[in-house]
Amino acid sequence: MLQAYVMNDSKKPSLGTALLLALTIVLSAGGNFLLSSGMKQVGSVEASPLLAVVRAVGHAIGRAEIRVGILALLLWFICSLVVFSRIDFSYAQPASAVGYALVAFLGYAVLGEAVTAARWVGIGCICAGVTLIGRTPPRTTA
Repeated sequence: MLQAYVMNDSKKPSLGTALLLALTIVLSAGGNFLLSSGMKQVGSVEASPLLAVVRAVGHAIGRAEIRVGILALLLWFICSLVVFSRIDFSYAQPASAVGYALVAFLGYAVLGEAVTAARWVGIGCICAGVTLIGRTPPRTTA
């Protein structure tokens, strides 16, 4: 049974690992998107006094999108642990950076945020880096 989860020596992750990596990307982007969207409804939180921060956190936790965002990030954490057990950290983390493009798109398309040309160029560079990482073996350690 454990043998099914061990990486092979190919240049690509197994289908299951690739799907799990894609799930971590979606959960991270989706969870952070929901937190951002929810906090836009809560409003600005000042760092002091402490009572105001506690009140704002209580108000934020009361929002369904914040709770779903936290759940998505908890699932992201669990999936990340599994991914890191299957492929190198130096492969998984850079490969998951494609999520930054998803975050920028969600911010632009759904939240109405302005994404400057310089940001899109930077995101393009990140995606080019992800492409380079994807051409390397996902596992170089035993």
